[in-house]
Amino acid sequence: MAVQEAGQSGTRHGGGCTCGDCPHGAREGHRRAVAAFLLKRDELAAGQGLPGAVAHSAGASRQWVSDELTQSARAVAERSREAGEAWPQLVWRRTVFVVWGAVLALALVQTATAIGAGWSSARTAGLLAAVVVGGLLTGAAWLHRARGGLLAPVVGEDNRLSTSRAVAGVWVLLVVFAVLVLALELAQASEHGDRDALIDGMEIARGAGVVTVLALVSAVAVVVRRVVGVRVHAQKLQKVRADRPRAADLLTDDAGRGSFTDVQYVLVSAVGVLFAGVRLARRPEQLPDLPWGLALLVAVSAATYFAGKYAEGGRPVVLSVVRAREAGDLDAPIRTGDDIEIRGAGFVPPGAQTPERLARLVVRIGAVHVHVPLVPVAGGFANPTDSVLTVPVPVEVEPGVVDVRVVTAAGVETAPHTIDVTD
Repeated sequence: MAVQEAGQSGTRHGGGCTCGDCPHGAREGHRRAVAAFLLKRDELAAGQGLPGAVAHSAGASRQWVSDELTQSARAVAERSREAGEAWPQLVWRRTVFVVWGAVLALALVQTATAIGAGWSSARTAGLLAAVVVGGLLTGAAWLHRARGGLLAPVVGEDNRLSTSRAVAGVWVLLVVFAVLVLALELAQASEHGDRDALIDGMEIARGAGVVTVLALVSAVAVVVRRVVGVRVHAQKLQKVRADRPRAADLLTDDAGRGSFTDVQYVLVSAVGVLFAGVRLARRPEQLPDLPWGLALLVAVSAATYFAGKYAEGGRPVVLSVVRAREAGDLDAPIRTGDDIEIRGAGFVPPGAQTPERLARLVVRIGAVHVHVPLVPVAGGFANPTDSVLTVPVPVEVEPGVVDVRVVTAAGVETAPHTIDVTD
């Protein structure tokens, strides 16, 4: 029965898929690894599965639990990386389907609106422009199929979808489509008056608003990339690479929480693009004349987004280090073998909440590197947290004045904090 079930799960693209480099097998394997880790974490949090050799010692049992969870977390991370590598093969074809679905939708809308009004050269030009743009995007998707097809230009260095690049890309596509429509209408025009009207439709006075918005959002995309890179290298911003891009990245921060600056930028830009598209449909003989009020609204939204990107993040900081005291313990100085609480902020950067990255937290006590133990509780971890770390002081630490530093999963190290360790 077990062999039969394994064979059936393989044919259904399970975790042990037998179809070669099938991305479904990687995704299913990741789901199973996550489920196994969550089950083990909850069991250990409830005190189940502890060997008798370490059950008598709180420190030994904590270290054993942490090591077990770290090994399981590494298995989950490996499965997650496999699923992330398989992601482009799934996505690039879907981006092509979306493009040609949009072309088909445009053809249906034009056919429906032509009933009664009749077919016009503008409708022909719009449909041909959509086919040309769709063909170019299909070729680009095939060339970048190893990086997600059409999503490759909007994926940032941290392997997340970039809101600024996505917004700029949509405006670029709109302007390219509008210019192609005018060019194809000009190619079909036979009268001198019609050609002159189409050429006048591309005057800067008519398209100043949309050109200004295009220049602004493109500049924001370039400058934000530079600002983020400089702040990461200067250790003023902690960035953790994602396993794969997700659509939610456009509206959330690195931790997956909703971001006001990103949401408002996407919404305002979507309204602007929709308005420009309607203006193009109503007046296909000229560039979309975006009103200056709407252009100013997009400019304010872009400035808000840029300010949010510049202000986010910060270095981790150690505020204080104290001896951890259990109920009934006497007050005493810090000695080797004691647990210490490191209080501060920024120990778990956004995107580093996964167990595998939590296990990368390291505390340097003098010359000794101490890995922060994972302490499970139902539904999560009691240690480490973003503001408090609890670690033991190893016997290898020499008594005297030593510096304590925290190294986060992003590789950023805090400034030293001095403590006095006694015999």
